[in-house]
Amino acid sequence: MRKRTDGPAAAVEAFIFDTDGVVTRTAVVHAGAWKQIFDEELRARADATGQAFVPMSDSDYLRYVDGKARFDGVAAFLASRGIELPYGDPDDPPERETVCGLGNRKNERFLEIVASDGVAPFESTLDLVRGLRAAGIRTAVVSASENAAAILDAAGAGDLFEARVDGLDARALGLPGKPDPALFLEAARRIGVAPPATAVVEDALAGVEAGRRGSFGLVVGVDRGGQADELTAHGADIVVPDLAFLDVDADGRWSTRPRESA
Repeated sequence: MRKRTDGPAAAVEAFIFDTDGVVTRTAVVHAGAWKQIFDEELRARADATGQAFVPMSDSDYLRYVDGKARFDGVAAFLASRGIELPYGDPDDPPERETVCGLGNRKNERFLEIVASDGVAPFESTLDLVRGLRAAGIRTAVVSASENAAAILDAAGAGDLFEARVDGLDARALGLPGKPDPALFLEAARRIGVAPPATAVVEDALAGVEAGRRGSFGLVVGVDRGGQADELTAHGADIVVPDLAFLDVDADGRWSTRPRESA
């Protein structure tokens, strides 16, 4: 696996950002909504069978769900617990006991939380994006969520990016979810920059793996959950705790800053 170091580095012409956990502070909202839905499902099964209730853990979320398309995450987590449900249809109502129904139940819960609590951005990310655009470096944003446009607008980031590829695009174009690089490759195509000249910025293991699989020139892992080693193992070239620690000059050359200087 390739590994980069701080200091002078090859220039990049574009940056593609993940949304949840990189641009907006919604990753924790997604995680909370998933835990509520899965724990309700697991408790009901435990009560029905007499088996012990084992709740969803943080590591379960990071390994099986984080960064993936909604229904892919449901299927992966259920499989990890040996639970089989019919796949169903993407339009299944939330109360239906299918993979799609459970995923739509989570989406309904997520939107309820967003409606009541709002959406906050990571200001350091917005500052970086503004600086990139001022320097003429292309920018795009991706999300596995079909709610990405509304989330970005609510966070005041809807107009910052030249292109957006989200869950609605994935459904319309038949794009597979992360760790497949399809979302990032489509974003690169839309802004007209080849992957080797493009940086991907992700906080999810599936996301950095997608960047690696897509042969992007730089894969930046943002470690917001204490998984720096795992991000590196899955394909991140560099890992920073926040994008305040990443500097990009007007020519697209990047460097990282020590923690105490940010």
